[in-house]
Amino acid sequence: MKTVFNVVLGLCALALVYICYASIMGPIEFEAEKKTRDAAVIARLIDIRKAQSEYRNRHNQQYTNNFDSLILFVKNDSLPFIFKQGELSDKQLEDGLTEKKAIAIVEKAKKTGRYDEVKKWGLENFKRETMWVLVKDTVFPKGFCADSLRYVPFGNGAQFEMATRNDTAKSGAPFCLLEVKTPYEVYLNGLNVQEIANLKDLQTKLGRYCGLKIGDLETANNNAGNWE
Repeated sequence: MKTVFNVVLGLCALALVYICYASIMGPIEFEAEKKTRDAAVIARLIDIRKAQSEYRNRHNQQYTNNFDSLILFVKNDSLPFIFKQGELSDKQLEDGLTEKKAIAIVEKAKKTGRYDEVKKWGLENFKRETMWVLVKDTVFPKGFCADSLRYVPFGNGAQFEMATRNDTAKSGAPFCLLEVKTPYEVYLNGLNVQEIANLKDLQTKLGRYCGLKIGDLETANNNAGNWE
């Protein structure tokens, strides 16, 4: 009987040790894993922001609220890249020569075969050419998978929520707002439920979005991330 009592007592002691360990290490382990997942989600949101910025530049200052369109743009569209050779001297600038005028002089000479004006302005080594390079080869590193843009890291196939809204500034100028986000429940799934609840409760009390996002549909913020 005494032996059984000692075994039970030992098990209780082990249980208490485990409870104490879990109460201390649980939040630490949660925070460490959250930090890892946060970093992956933030990196993906930054990639989306880059893609949307270039999309906007090529589509009349409008973002897209559709990942299919954004991914096709990254895969197939191109961006202009200006090759520059030679710079205008202070003397040329003082004489009224501008980049635009210099380009026009050189282009005219190419078409007519007459280089008198090129020589007059000293533009023999001045060259400006526009080349078109694929978005995926310009904005993103080699081997980047555009199809991954829509998916939330650690989200088990879940996609980011992406929306746009057109608005008008006080000056009357139209502008487009973008918001891309994902809640904690999506990318922190599988972690301690109570810790996630505590995190959401804190963010709610602070009046912040319970998750990670870029941009805002109510306020223009240059697509800043809510972690920045």
